[in-house]
Amino acid sequence: MNPNEFIETWKREEHHPFSGWDFSHLDGRMLEEQAPWSYSSRAAELMCKSSSVIDLGTGGGERFLKLRPEWPKKVVATEEYPPNIRLATERLSPFGVQVVDVRLADDGLMPFTDGEFDLVLNRHSGFNAKEVARILASGGTFLTQQVHGLWAYDLLAVFGARPQWPDATLDKYVPHLKAVGLTIINTQEWSGRLSFTDVGAIVYYLKAVPWLVPGFSVEKHAKDLLKLQRRLEQGEDLVFSARKYLIEAHKGLPS
Repeated sequence: MNPNEFIETWKREEHHPFSGWDFSHLDGRMLEEQAPWSYSSRAAELMCKSSSVIDLGTGGGERFLKLRPEWPKKVVATEEYPPNIRLATERLSPFGVQVVDVRLADDGLMPFTDGEFDLVLNRHSGFNAKEVARILASGGTFLTQQVHGLWAYDLLAVFGARPQWPDATLDKYVPHLKAVGLTIINTQEWSGRLSFTDVGAIVYYLKAVPWLVPGFSVEKHAKDLLKLQRRLEQGEDLVFSARKYLIEAHKGLPS
C-alpha cells in the first residue's frame, strides 16, 4: 500500500468502536507479556473469605464479571466515566450489584460508611489511600494492580509525548497506605514487553487509552505512524516497555 492507503486504513481503526475496558478487537495484534502474579486469582481467593466487596473503577464491568462465581453476598462497583457507568450497570445489576458513580481521584469522601467492605479491589484505577482505609473493615484487605507510571514510555516518545504520571510507582503509594494505618502484606513489580503486529493496532490502542498521547489522531500524527510502518517493513518488531505493580494491604483489628 502507498502512504495514503495506510492512512485511510488507520483512520478506520481510529473510529472503530471501543467500550468498557474490552480490547478484544486487538486479540492477536497487541501482545503483552504476563506478570508473574495473577491479580484475578488472588482477588478470587480473597473474595472466598469475604462477606462484602467493592470493585473500584470497574470500567464496563467485564473483568469483574469474570470473577462472579466467587462473589460474596454484598457486591458494589464504582465507575466515573458515564458510558462505562451505563455499560457496567447493564452487565452487573442483573446479578444484584450496585454500580455507583464515584470520582476516585477526588479528595472528597466516597459515599460509603466506615468499615463497610471486607475487601476493596482496584485494578488499574486511581485511589485515595485514606478513603480506602476508611471504607475497609477491620481485618479486611485492599488488593490493587496498577499500571506503572512509565508504562510504554518508549511508545509515547514516538509521538513526542511523555508519561503524565511518572511517579505512579510502588515508592509513591506504599508510604501512603502505611500512613493511613494499613499493613503491607505483599508488593510485586514487573517489567516486560508490549508488542503490536501492525500499526493500526497502535492507532486503536492510543484512541482507547487517550491519556497516553493526549490529542492523538491519525491526521495529526501521520508522519509518526508512517515511521512505525517503515520499521515494520524493515523487519523491526514494534515492541515497547510494559510495567505493572501489585499491592496487597491489610487493615488490622482494633487493639
